[in-house]
Amino acid sequence: MDVDLRRLRYFVEVAEQLHFGRAADALHIAQPALSRQIRALEDELGVTLLLRDRRTTALTPAGRQLLHDAKPLLASAEALVRRARHAARPVARFTVAFMPGITVTPAVKALTARHSRLDVRLLRTGWHNQTRVVLDGRADASIVRMPIDTDGLDVLPLFTEPRVVVIAGDHPLAGKGSVALTDLADERLLQDPAAVPEWRAVAHDPRTGHRPEIPVVHSVEEKLELVASGAGFCVLPLSTASFYTRPDVATLRVPGLGDNQVGLVWNAAHRTQLVEDFRDVCHLLRPLDTAVRG
Repeated sequence: MDVDLRRLRYFVEVAEQLHFGRAADALHIAQPALSRQIRALEDELGVTLLLRDRRTTALTPAGRQLLHDAKPLLASAEALVRRARHAARPVARFTVAFMPGITVTPAVKALTARHSRLDVRLLRTGWHNQTRVVLDGRADASIVRMPIDTDGLDVLPLFTEPRVVVIAGDHPLAGKGSVALTDLADERLLQDPAAVPEWRAVAHDPRTGHRPEIPVVHSVEEKLELVASGAGFCVLPLSTASFYTRPDVATLRVPGLGDNQVGLVWNAAHRTQLVEDFRDVCHLLRPLDTAVRG
């Protein structure tokens, strides 16, 4: 059986949104057309994927399984197209993705010293796509910050660096050199609490307060804007916090806050010689020698 990848992409959007209207907007198609495409996919597969009534949309067991399998399949399809196009170029290209605060220059210079005609490109990523860009072929290798989902990836640990708390410059704690995690128990964390389990273990339930919900934000810039406005605090690797220094926020050391692990990842199914060569020179990467500034 041949599965229509376009319909599969439509299904993934609906399955992640669990809302046909929002999915249709994201896909830039009419909602009735989207509904027809999902029904056609269900007919192709001979299963019901979604249960839908006037108020809710839910995945069936078959829908949950298809969502799990479809995402890597679609990423592989995108990677296939990109690799074919790259192979047709007269000059080889190698794309390195990297997270904010990480300087990849030493490794890139070492790689180009080995391959003088290599066209090296850089791609800045965030928490939400730092591994996806490798799986879908946008990058050949990615310098990531843990934790990550390692499915389909090979991982080389590189180094660790401290994490710090960033608060508003006029916050009562801003003048202190360091604070305890318990001092932040009543504060609002502007990122997924799962990324800071040390804080989650001591935090008070925010539902007992009257603070407004903060939307999920991915970029460092967005987080710092919210921090500066007094909406809450965030936890960043030291190099990232130092790179984005601004006068209206303060950075604090917090004993008990675990270090951040930085690593190199690449697609386990496509370990090329260039990937091997880049892997060999990544030992040159080190955390920046930075100081906390309040």
